[in-house]
Amino acid sequence: MHPIDPIRIVLVGTQHPGNIGSAARAMKTMGLSRLVLVAPKRFPDPEAVTLSAGAEDILQQAQVVATLDEALTGCHFALGTTARDRNVALPEFSPSQAATDLVARSVQGDVALLFGRERTGLENDELQRCHGRVFIPCNPDYASLNLAAAVQVLSYEIRLKRLASGALQPKPVEGDEQAPASMDQMERLFSHLGEFMDEVDFHKGRSPEKVTQRLRRLFLRAGMDEREIKIVRGLLADTQRLLRQLK
Repeated sequence: MHPIDPIRIVLVGTQHPGNIGSAARAMKTMGLSRLVLVAPKRFPDPEAVTLSAGAEDILQQAQVVATLDEALTGCHFALGTTARDRNVALPEFSPSQAATDLVARSVQGDVALLFGRERTGLENDELQRCHGRVFIPCNPDYASLNLAAAVQVLSYEIRLKRLASGALQPKPVEGDEQAPASMDQMERLFSHLGEFMDEVDFHKGRSPEKVTQRLRRLFLRAGMDEREIKIVRGLLADTQRLLRQLK
């Protein structure tokens, strides 16, 4: 049995099954095997099998989920691809930089690379879930890179980094070292933080959106581990308890 690949290729809202098959082919040629599909319009579908050109095993093993939250469960790092500036202030990675980070972080556990819908890409709230965004520097006069081609470019870069580093399997946590916080643990922290800010009326009636985005970027950039998550949430919970006692 082959080991489970710690790098997930996540396709969000794919409209055409042929693109799923072509993406699976692109992955397999570069040694990637873990495909996650978020709410695909048509899958499984014969067109996906035809265009996979022998990568049916990738399709058969693909995980199909309804939400991005499910797709990222267990991951501790995620990057989202984008073809344009969506006014989401995230660190920007070139394909080579993205591959370097993904491969390096994959030795500590699962990571994800997100690709959006064929016409509209990833939505802003989906990008907000990521630690950074990846931009493929296409010809600005003809930036018509289809989904499977984008998967091929990034898969190739990942292949190069893996060949150079030999990194494939997650590294076991040793001694007092803590595992990186997963994306779902981070989301629970953000939910708790939002609840806390509402409870202390931090926003004073103003829209919480900008502050919330900045705090998300701050905590994601910190690269927190599981123990640090527990400390921050414990601090929030104790403060909430004291405030309630004073009311």
